[in-house]
Amino acid sequence: MDTDVFVAWFEEAARLVRQDRDRLTELDAAIGDADHGTNLDRGLSEVCKALAGTPPETPAQVLTVAGVTLIRRVGGASGPLYGSVFRQMGKVLESPVTLAGFSVAFEGGVVAVERLGKAALGDKTMVDALAPASRALALAVKDGATVREALDQAARAAAEGATATIPLQARKGRASYLGERSVGHEDPGAASAALIMAALASVAA
Repeated sequence: MDTDVFVAWFEEAARLVRQDRDRLTELDAAIGDADHGTNLDRGLSEVCKALAGTPPETPAQVLTVAGVTLIRRVGGASGPLYGSVFRQMGKVLESPVTLAGFSVAFEGGVVAVERLGKAALGDKTMVDALAPASRALALAVKDGATVREALDQAARAAAEGATATIPLQARKGRASYLGERSVGHEDPGAASAALIMAALASVAA
């Protein structure tokens, strides 16, 4: 997992989010501000521009640039939340990157977003996709999986976690103001988190 892989991750994430921008915005329209797809599309485009403008030398630098750019460029809650994940990962990820090292860094990123958003599994947030992905990744490492196998498992866990938010009642964010009316809608942050994990699995493949 070298620097090029991490750059490719954000390029693929930007492509998938752009492709799915309208669906993400529709999900957010149901229980939020109707801007998640637009904001994240713009933010990831800015990340790609930043990475191309000053090519990073290490995977940690890729993550740090991505995190800082998202915090500065994305409106709403998603910028600071996603930014905190990647910036925290960039602080601890060492080169050369091993699967175990990436798993530890990713777990730290999830903890950072949980703290910032004061959210836990089951609150109907991006944590509902990110936390299962982190757990699946750690289990894959323990079982001796290859990088491709481990990231596939993490991506599947994120997708399943996002789908599992549909019957939940939101307990955090703007969606929580809707109470029971938030039930029956997929959380847009969990949906975008699943796309970002799918992008990583795709690049690893």
